[in-house]
Amino acid sequence: MHTIFVTGTAGSGKSLLTARLLEWYHSHDVAPISINLDPGVSKLQYDPDIDVRELVDFYSIMEDYNLGPNGSLILANDLISTKIDEIQNQVQELNPDYVIVDTPGQIELFVFRSSGPYFISNFYSDSKVTLFTMDGTLATSPISFVSLLFLSQSIKLRLGIPQINVLTKRDKIIEKLPEILNWSNSITSLQNSLNLEKDTEQSLLSKDIIKTLYKSGNMLSPIAMSNITMNGMVNLSAALSRILTHGEEEQSDQS
Repeated sequence: MHTIFVTGTAGSGKSLLTARLLEWYHSHDVAPISINLDPGVSKLQYDPDIDVRELVDFYSIMEDYNLGPNGSLILANDLISTKIDEIQNQVQELNPDYVIVDTPGQIELFVFRSSGPYFISNFYSDSKVTLFTMDGTLATSPISFVSLLFLSQSIKLRLGIPQINVLTKRDKIIEKLPEILNWSNSITSLQNSLNLEKDTEQSLLSKDIIKTLYKSGNMLSPIAMSNITMNGMVNLSAALSRILTHGEEEQSDQS
């Protein structure tokens, strides 16, 4: 059993990517299931096989603890880690090949509090990987692109498992896409673009950040993906296969 944790900022396309991954694996005769870990979400792009909302009632928490929406959401997300055994038992009953975990929309509540890393480290799986969804519409300026890369590295450090960056909304940034991908592959290109920025202080800080990322070998180039057209899914599934199954499925598909 292999587990894919889908993370990213609110509105970056996590739930839709989860839905597309389910479709992809189903169409390739693989048995995937989905887990929704967002106790506060009202609508999803897929029908989760396991839903944390059935275990943690966000609205009851508001009433029982006399909390506002933000406080209730924090407590609800912290309670997720206490439900790991129940979730794990449900997963074992379903016996999937892949588990696709859609994490909470407010990334800071899952990644930067103790409950998220605890859940990931204690969730049993043969292999694990994180997908970090980088909202393509927010990555069109070099400074914003560097900010997303920095956030990506922070998440990788917090969760401590292999990670793939996914540049979502490819279809909405098609004219800027070659330049964005060039930034991820060439530090010189990114530095040249930063030199053109009007805010000198932000530009200098961004240059220091990318130098550190490059030197540490953690400049993770994103895979451009459209959740609407599925363009990029072949590349994403191949990258997942290399990490989770050491390329076994990819070789099987080609044979």
